[in-house]
Amino acid sequence: MFTGIVSDVGTVLSAEDRASGKRFRIATIYPADGIALGASIACAGCCLTVVDRGPTGKPDQPTWFDVDVSTESLDKTTAGTWEAGTALNLERSLKMGDELGGHMVSGHVDGTARILSRTDDADMAVFWFEVPDGLKRFVAQKGSVSLDGTSLTVNDVEDNRFSVMIIPHTQAVTTWGRSASGDSVNFEVDMMARYVARLNE
Repeated sequence: MFTGIVSDVGTVLSAEDRASGKRFRIATIYPADGIALGASIACAGCCLTVVDRGPTGKPDQPTWFDVDVSTESLDKTTAGTWEAGTALNLERSLKMGDELGGHMVSGHVDGTARILSRTDDADMAVFWFEVPDGLKRFVAQKGSVSLDGTSLTVNDVEDNRFSVMIIPHTQAVTTWGRSASGDSVNFEVDMMARYVARLNE
C-alpha cells in the first residue's frame, strides 16, 4: 500500500527481456541494506517486487534494485516503453505509523492516461488528461487520482477528460517537471471510487 507521495526519482539502468516479461534494473537513493528482497516499491505507480539489489558505486544514486514485470503489466501500463535512462517516480510501501500524506494507493494500475496539454501559469503547471471511456466514471471533480504514482487532486472534468494543477515542489521532486503533451502516464483510480462503482452495478 502507498500514498502517492513520491520519495525519489529513480533511473532505469537496463531492461532485459525474459520469457514472460522483462526485468528492469533501477537506480535509486534508497540504501541497499534497507531494501529487503520481496519488498514492494511503486515504480511510476506500478507496485513491483524487488528480486535483487546492490550498490551502483555512484554517489547520486548509490543503489540498484531489480524488478520483474509481466507481459500483462507491460501491455497495460507504460512499463512497456521503459528503457535505459527512463526516469521513474518511486515510493516505498507504507509501514504502520507512517504519515498518510496523499490518498490510499494500491499500485494496481487501471490503465494509461494521455496528456492532452500542459499550460505553465507562472510557476504552476496545469495538465489536461484523457482516459479510456471505461475509466471516466471513476474521475470526479475534487477527487483523487494517482498519475505515475503521484497523488493528485482533480480540478475539472469534461466527459473522459480531466485536469490537475501541479505545484512547483511536485514538479521539482518528481518526473512532472519534464512531462509534456502527448506523454502517457499510469493511471489508478481512487480505491473508494472503485468500490462505490462496484456496489452500484
